[in-house]
Amino acid sequence: MDPSVPHERRTPVTPGSSSRYHRRRSSGSRDERYRSDVHTEAVQAALAKQKERGKMAVPMPSKRRSLVVQSSMDAYTPPDTSSGSEEEGSMQGEGTPTSSQGSINMENWISRAIHGSTTSSTTSSSSTQSGGSGAASRLADVMGQTHLDLKKSGLASPIRHIEVSMTYRSFYVCVLICVCVCVTLTGVPVGGRVSAKIQQLVNTLKRPKRPPLREFFVDDFEELLEVQQPDPNQPKAEGAQMLAMRGEQLGVVTNWPPSLEAALQRWGTISPKAPCLTTMDTNGKPLYILTYGKLWVRSMKVAYNILHKLGSKQEPMVRPGDRVALVFPNNDPAAFMVAFYGCLLAELVPVPIEVPLTRKDAGSQQIGFLLGSCGVTVALTSDACHKGLPKSTTGEIPQFKGWPKLLWFVTESKHLSKPPRDWFPHIKDANNDTAYIEYKTCKDGSVLGVTVMRIALLTHCQALTQSCGYTEAETIVNVLDFKKDVGLWHGILTSVMNMMHVISIPYSLMKVNPLSWIQKVGQYKAKVACVKSRDMHWALVAHKDQRDVNLSSLRMLVVADGSNPWSISSCDAFLNVFQSKGLKPEVICPCASSPEALTVAIRRPTDDSNQPPGRGVLSMQGLSHGVIRVDSEEKLSVLTLQDVGTAMPGALMCVVKPDGVPQLCKTDEIGELCVCSVATGTSYYGLSGMTKNTFEVIVGAPISEYPFTRTGLLGFVGPGGLCFIAGKMDGLMVVGGRRHNADDIVATALAVEPMKFVYRGRIAVFSISVLHDERIVVVAEQRPDSTEEDSFQWMSRVLQAIDGIHQVGVYCLALVPSNTLPKTPLGGIHLSETKQLFLEGSLHPCNVLMCPHTCVTNLPKPRQKQPEIGPASVMVGNLVSGKRIAQASGRDLGQMEDNDQARKVCVWLSEGLLNLMMHPKCSLSCVQLHKRAEKIATMLAERGHLQDGDHVALVYPPGIDLIAAFYGCLYAGCVPITVRPPHPQNIATTLPTVKMIVEVSRSACMMTTAVICKLLRSKEASAAVDVRTWPPVLDTDDLPKKKPPLLYKPSNPDTLAYLDFSVSTTGMLAGVKMSHTATSAFCRSIKLQCELYPSREVAICLDPYCGLGFVIWCLCSVYSGHQSILIPPSELEVNPALWLLAVSQYKVRDTFCSYSVMELCTKGLGLQTESLKSRGLDLSRVRTCVVVAEERPRIALTQSFSKLFKDLGLHPRAVSTSFGCRVNLAVCLQPHRLGKLADQGTSGPDPTTVYVDMRALRHDRERVILPGVRIIIANPETKGPLGDSHLGEIWVCSGHNASGYFTVYGDEALQSDHFNSRLSFGDTQTIWACTGYLGFLRRTELTDASGERHDALYVVGALDEAMELRGMRYHPIDIETSVIRTHKSITECAVFTWTNLLVVVVELDGSEQEALDLVPLVTNVVLEEHYLIVGVVVVVDIGVIPINSRGEKQRMHLRDGFLADQLDPIYVAYNM
Repeated sequence: MDPSVPHERRTPVTPGSSSRYHRRRSSGSRDERYRSDVHTEAVQAALAKQKERGKMAVPMPSKRRSLVVQSSMDAYTPPDTSSGSEEEGSMQGEGTPTSSQGSINMENWISRAIHGSTTSSTTSSSSTQSGGSGAASRLADVMGQTHLDLKKSGLASPIRHIEVSMTYRSFYVCVLICVCVCVTLTGVPVGGRVSAKIQQLVNTLKRPKRPPLREFFVDDFEELLEVQQPDPNQPKAEGAQMLAMRGEQLGVVTNWPPSLEAALQRWGTISPKAPCLTTMDTNGKPLYILTYGKLWVRSMKVAYNILHKLGSKQEPMVRPGDRVALVFPNNDPAAFMVAFYGCLLAELVPVPIEVPLTRKDAGSQQIGFLLGSCGVTVALTSDACHKGLPKSTTGEIPQFKGWPKLLWFVTESKHLSKPPRDWFPHIKDANNDTAYIEYKTCKDGSVLGVTVMRIALLTHCQALTQSCGYTEAETIVNVLDFKKDVGLWHGILTSVMNMMHVISIPYSLMKVNPLSWIQKVGQYKAKVACVKSRDMHWALVAHKDQRDVNLSSLRMLVVADGSNPWSISSCDAFLNVFQSKGLKPEVICPCASSPEALTVAIRRPTDDSNQPPGRGVLSMQGLSHGVIRVDSEEKLSVLTLQDVGTAMPGALMCVVKPDGVPQLCKTDEIGELCVCSVATGTSYYGLSGMTKNTFEVIVGAPISEYPFTRTGLLGFVGPGGLCFIAGKMDGLMVVGGRRHNADDIVATALAVEPMKFVYRGRIAVFSISVLHDERIVVVAEQRPDSTEEDSFQWMSRVLQAIDGIHQVGVYCLALVPSNTLPKTPLGGIHLSETKQLFLEGSLHPCNVLMCPHTCVTNLPKPRQKQPEIGPASVMVGNLVSGKRIAQASGRDLGQMEDNDQARKVCVWLSEGLLNLMMHPKCSLSCVQLHKRAEKIATMLAERGHLQDGDHVALVYPPGIDLIAAFYGCLYAGCVPITVRPPHPQNIATTLPTVKMIVEVSRSACMMTTAVICKLLRSKEASAAVDVRTWPPVLDTDDLPKKKPPLLYKPSNPDTLAYLDFSVSTTGMLAGVKMSHTATSAFCRSIKLQCELYPSREVAICLDPYCGLGFVIWCLCSVYSGHQSILIPPSELEVNPALWLLAVSQYKVRDTFCSYSVMELCTKGLGLQTESLKSRGLDLSRVRTCVVVAEERPRIALTQSFSKLFKDLGLHPRAVSTSFGCRVNLAVCLQPHRLGKLADQGTSGPDPTTVYVDMRALRHDRERVILPGVRIIIANPETKGPLGDSHLGEIWVCSGHNASGYFTVYGDEALQSDHFNSRLSFGDTQTIWACTGYLGFLRRTELTDASGERHDALYVVGALDEAMELRGMRYHPIDIETSVIRTHKSITECAVFTWTNLLVVVVELDGSEQEALDLVPLVTNVVLEEHYLIVGVVVVVDIGVIPINSRGEKQRMHLRDGFLADQLDPIYVAYNM
């Protein structure tokens, strides 16, 4: 099934080298359609030139060992014994070992596979346990000279502490990872093999690339991209406008039959014994001789039976004019011929197609579409073929994918009844009825049916008879596929018109004996042979000075693929070797053909051997610009073309420009050949629009009033009317305004040493559209025994060769295991299917090399920083343009109800309004909590000996103990700090974080439960930290009985109430100070916004350790007196439905959760909604479900949550989000109000989504601003106010702002001016806190409760997280959202930058074999949607991307882990 002819050493074919063809052949070789020794030498020269210029330092991709071994094992298939094919089958000649000799001992085979893979283990990532220790010794040489600026590289702080989980997806594990990077004197991190490769990549990318970036149009959207400016020095067409070339007149010969059926009738009755067709068996012996008499009788029998024996007399299944499918194998031309002529006699329209091998052949669906659109209901086939078709268990032929329901009709004579004596077929003269439909596969894989009329069929046979000088009873040897194209026209149709004898050579015989056709020419004294260039090449390779070769009888050797520019070397070499065997030079006749135009041109056999054939050596550079420039053969980039003769008799030919309105080309311009003749196809069946574009081309008055037919061939007409073909329209790729032909690229890739690397020459080249230009993709099958190093070296050489010869970059080069590319029915590569698999991410390559940096030259111009306009000018500009300054505020808080801050907690607790319930374990009333807090205060005074203002770390699991301990501290005058406890199964990674927060917060003592106390002193704990340095630890399970003497009352309301510690997504630990005033204001603001009062029940499923989560869990219910139902998020890992069941059971109307909780429910309960409904889960009472977060809203998650639980009664508008940050723990909070509640003076209108800029980055509306909060948008650099809808930093002024950072660990640059900033212009008196988040305000048309127009705040992302690339600011979440959409196996994604390269990490939910599929898809989508080139793509297992307790990605921690080689990635691709 594979296109190739094997031979061990590939020596260039030069005159006089015939003896070189006598070598034994190995088992695989390149596709000989592309064989050119001049080109091979040019490629080697180009590579040598590249070497002189300096080797490209391309970092090798890293593969996990299992992937290397697995792909090697997959690739080590035992030698391919698949049967050959007509299209591109490989053959076994006499010198080739038989399959039994060639088979490999199984043990041997497996050990080879394993050893083969271990040789490449240096490329694989270090194994999971080693954690990258072996990497240090393998730093690239290039690193020796490299110096990294540590500030830029993100290693300024030698240690970074991160709150993260080891399973990375659990909520309660707090991890400290200390990434200590040793830095050598040169500044290179030791042990960072990954960073060494990235540095190598950066150095490679610094090399100048071609073409240089020119000036850009900087405007919206499309104009943003660089428009490829034509090179002023590029060659332009200078010739005169061409004239149409007319073929010689079609001579009318008196005895030519009026139709093909009439010819068959004549020969079948006059010369019934004359041989028509001889078929051969696989031994080269004649298998069957079909005479004209038998053909006539059997065809009549078939015609009668189809018309009269299918269906009933009243309702026959087929009528004249209907289409029927012909399904015959390639080794049975006689049965095909009988069926074909049977259809012509019955006035049916035959549609020959390939035999389907399996139910899901590549392209089978498209063939089915053709049959369906042609209305085919009957398929004719032979007995043997019918038996060989796939069958279902019942023995019936199943319906093939996409096919209509067919009746299979066997045409063997023994199955048919004899027509009655009085029945005779109706034989008419050729007319405009459709004779047959030939299928054609387009570039995009769709299959079209070209209809050929009976008059066209006859005229074409006449034109061929005249051009080739066919006479009666000549013998013709046909090696081609007889179902279509040249094989059908010469071997089935024209032969019958002239009563010729066809010797049909099946491909099964060619595989065994490639010389068979030459031997048959001598044996039968054949005058004509129809072959392809690869048949000639195979004969050359197999030829060993055989005695029985005599080609002197040949007067014409038709080369069917003469339109392939690469056929010339096979023709030259064949003549060179076989001239001594009687082959005359003038006998070789290349022809050009296409399904639409039939035979376009053919070289005539002449008697004048002095007239040399036409030949042109053309510059590939010129061809890429569409012009003809003759070049010398010494140049590297040349294409040598041979002529394919002149236009057909009776035809008119012209050349039109390949794009745009049909216009004639100039004489030195390449264009598409068009033909005006009776002898062409007339339409694509059933497709009038496409038919008009192809078959009805009006070129203009000076040429012809008749329409022309496009041939799909690119070329020109040279001197003497000779046609030259340079390629096909289907293979045309326009890259950067220059044209390249896929076949030329294939030829270059196949000429790269080692040529045997590509398995049987199987290479596919196609283009895909990325960022408004075509990009070249090369996919090759690699030999089973190739190592990783072989593959990578070959890929690097191919890139250089294509660059050197064609001056074009390859966007993606992919290698797949042998025998895995989809095949056409005849064994060639199914190009469109391959492209489809590539774009879907289902190709499963074993190696990929992407080169976007080299190829993509139309990126927008990097944005230059403009000199800053002063803040005053901005403000004046906004006023002049009528824009208001972007500021907004929430409702007024009014007077504090209780100004005595000192008594507030006691009042809250002793009034007894509170009721806490820990679902599903225990509950606590306000009085109980008050008493418990008093006991804790006593314990702190007696056992802890603490003073007022001492800091106490509270290390509790989420629950009531935590709340009691918090208030106990306030009663004792201490400052509480809530800390997440270490995880018992993961002490080594979670305990250091606890230790760090305790130390950083300067805690005088720790309070916790007995269980955690024990954990802190365990063996595992002492292995993780120094347990002797813990401050005193108090166990609150055993509390004193007596009351404290006096409850603490703070003398000043601005004294510290508690510290709030949190780790940001950038891995920075920051603690903020919350005063008593701020805490009260905060609670009051939330009470007003959420309308909390004592009769309310609120379900809370949050982590209670920091931010708004802590406030809602510990403070709000005490302040507002409502009942809180507390659900620890960790419980949901065991029972994902717990939170929703509690909400339903207690008929809760308001609930708060985190994104992690929402994600757990969405993933864990996705398939359980029906069972939950049956258990009585009802969410219809929920009026607000607020997601508490410190990030931009995750719209996709909230939407899928709403959709999923809509069936359980959840109102889609119930879900909303809040926004807080370190300086102000809650800036916005909008619980939606549903139904009638809307008139109770709500705080704001519905949320909306805005689409920001043309790239449609979605930013969900951040909810209504909390009461007592003022917001302004400021320029983070000039500190000037910005206008409405302008993007800037969000600044907040509020009573519940934090009063400052207690300490910042990990980034000392964040100073307290974050909390005390003033505008540089405008209102310079107000003190603002900078949130560190970018956003904008926009006034909406909606009104709020006070009747004012409502201001909406949109949060875009954290400034810390934003990445500066190409002078523009990007937010990771936008890129990540695009990436996650590209493939169903990508579950999560995180991006970060490293030395100005964008690194994309994706989690793969699928087999490791899919990892490499993701690399091109990720690169494409980021280019398309964000105009960024991805530098490194890392594919990892699920759960590797770390997230913190709030479910936010820890990108900096991921970066550190990646650079320290700790991720154990499945695959790392370094894009060139």
